[in-house]
Amino acid sequence: MKRLMLLAVLLSVATGLAAQGTTPVPKTVAVPNTADSYAFMSAGHVFHPIDLKKAGYVEEEFFVSGNANVYEPGPDGAVTVRNADAPYTTRILVIRPATAAKFSGNVVLEPFFAARRFDWALMWGYSHESLMEHGDAWVGLTPPADIPGLKKFNPTRYAPLSANNPAPQAPCAGAGQNGPAPVEDGLRWDMMSQVAAALKTPGGPMGSMKVEAIVMTTQGGDLLTYMNTFQSRTKMADGSKVVDGFLSRNPGAVAKLNQCAPNIAANDPRQGFHRTNGAVIAVIAQGEVPDSVRLRRSDNDDPYDRFRVYEVAGVGHIDGFAYHQFPSIADQTAAVGAAQGSVDWPFNAPCEPAFAMPFQSPLAYIYDSSFQNLFDWVRRGIAPPRAEPIQLKQAGDKQEIAVDANGNGLGGVRTPYVDVPVATYLTTSPGPGTCRELGHSVPLSQAKLQSMYPNDKAYTTKVAASVDKLVKETWLTESDGKKIKAELKALPKGSGTTSNN
Repeated sequence: MKRLMLLAVLLSVATGLAAQGTTPVPKTVAVPNTADSYAFMSAGHVFHPIDLKKAGYVEEEFFVSGNANVYEPGPDGAVTVRNADAPYTTRILVIRPATAAKFSGNVVLEPFFAARRFDWALMWGYSHESLMEHGDAWVGLTPPADIPGLKKFNPTRYAPLSANNPAPQAPCAGAGQNGPAPVEDGLRWDMMSQVAAALKTPGGPMGSMKVEAIVMTTQGGDLLTYMNTFQSRTKMADGSKVVDGFLSRNPGAVAKLNQCAPNIAANDPRQGFHRTNGAVIAVIAQGEVPDSVRLRRSDNDDPYDRFRVYEVAGVGHIDGFAYHQFPSIADQTAAVGAAQGSVDWPFNAPCEPAFAMPFQSPLAYIYDSSFQNLFDWVRRGIAPPRAEPIQLKQAGDKQEIAVDANGNGLGGVRTPYVDVPVATYLTTSPGPGTCRELGHSVPLSQAKLQSMYPNDKAYTTKVAASVDKLVKETWLTESDGKKIKAELKALPKGSGTTSNN
């Protein structure tokens, strides 16, 4: 027992020392595509292929090899090292400008979302057009949980990948059937830091392109866990930050640090947004507000705790943009043995009544502006705008979204869709599974539209005024402002039937 206690103390000390040291830079090796071997989720093998050459971009895959610790949670947010220096090899997918002249210096690092056991670039699906318009690079990182799927997808190409459990014989209450798993997902925290360090290192995956800032983003609690627990423990050799900022989508619950750790209770003080030495913008859809309201905190301009929260009115949790860059049906099937639904409806069951997949432009536009505002914040010190929270009302023993006379949410980040409305934007739909997270819209009656906007010019004038104000305040990029004006160029005709956002 004394020996185990001493080992724990030494590992804790080692963690403290690591916090003061430089983040290791892993080895990276380019993996070219061939006629019969291509990168999983590459731009030509997704639901909506991208012509990268036309956009002036290139795509490259790299294997990344290093050593990562498995961490154990301690009291008050402290961590100790459970297993040190476990070897790993993962992969990253880099989409960057073809020339240094076009590169903005900005990189978005997105650890892939592993909900379906294959790499899912959810945030790239929302913002790829805007990022490429601004000359930004994007990098997707495969977490340990997705490595088995890659190895099944192409056993030869992905044979070197591994994130093996460094303690396969140890008792593990958190794993399936109370036994250890062959892959240790807890290696992903150091992977994230080390990949970011490699991107900022000359001669790494970005070649001679100088990376000025890295913003990390992904769906759910992994981002919250990383920025709360690991952001302050990382730095480059010159003392600068490894990751400069974070764009949080639907924060969710803090993730456990390793496969054997217990799940973290909802009322645990580790939940929520904590102080970080990076800049954070949390973008939360109206449909996510009831579940995330407990995580609300005040905006801050403190250099070591820069924070904004944007609750976006009139949108549900998820929509078609999240699946825009989904791997092809064939590649999903090759990786995990099956695929849900189709390109047009990537779920096993329709909603009731069935409707086409909605694409919620307002949410995508706020992501676009938030990325650019984050880069301006961390590179130039330009603070982004502030927004009021979405308004809530008490309904029995729970809180609900307060709505206006048209049924749209009050408060929050506003867009022309809710401020110059032609529909009621609902954030949930009846039916199984994901339906409750999908929004849909119900057009306002023709009589109501006529009373609000006597003619097309009255409507488009209000749209233009709203857009111009939002662009000036940096809630919208100039490009997205033009897209909204083009989309909302005339009053819709007809009324009363359900349509999509």
